[in-house]
Amino acid sequence: MSFVILASVMVIAALGLLFARKPVHAALSLAVVMIGLAMIYAMLEAPFLFAVQIVVYTGAILMLFLFVIMLVGVDTSDALKETIAGQKVLAVVLGVGLGAILVTGVGQASIGTMRGLSSANEGGNVQRLADLLFSRYVIAFEATSALLITAAIGAMVLAHRERIEPKQTQTDLAQRRVADYAKSGKHLGPLPPPGTFARHNSNDTPALLPDGSHSTKSVPAILAGGVSTSSTNGVGSDEEGQGE
Repeated sequence: MSFVILASVMVIAALGLLFARKPVHAALSLAVVMIGLAMIYAMLEAPFLFAVQIVVYTGAILMLFLFVIMLVGVDTSDALKETIAGQKVLAVVLGVGLGAILVTGVGQASIGTMRGLSSANEGGNVQRLADLLFSRYVIAFEATSALLITAAIGAMVLAHRERIEPKQTQTDLAQRRVADYAKSGKHLGPLPPPGTFARHNSNDTPALLPDGSHSTKSVPAILAGGVSTSSTNGVGSDEEGQGE
């Protein structure tokens, strides 16, 4: 009965993970699934897996997800436009195919003689897991380790950036702007803030949203009256603003 209740709660939480509109709600649904799985481990008298599930997955990985969501932030307007054509249809097809493979594999699996918990945990739960992990499943364990190392190396390669020249300081950048002004008359005005796609460094130029439209909130209210956000360059009716 306890398994039926836990499994039902986990299925409902998994559906919430798939259909939740807000990333934080999806992460909380994932936490319910992880805690339910840990409770099932405890029911099966596997205290080591129970502790690992709580400490590693629920306590570390899930908290990492939440920190990334809170620090980076997710705007729902980013998902209004499909960046890759046909990705939803492809995801549905691949999901159905994976489900069919899993159902077929489970249906064809042969179950041997059932062993009791006392026999499976002979010598202690942790000792028995270590014996199976480094004897019967050592190849799968090493393959998983290789995948994790590959992922770590890939993250290092993507984050690494080779520099041909020394890194320029703020003083170097300021001197270069002054030199450009002396050579070609380029204005020394402030540059757009990080994360903003702008063709100009003027305060009356609206920033661009992910779908290509202009963000009206990026222009100060005192300048918004004389700026038309319908133009491509964001200059709009400057003459009207100056006339006022």
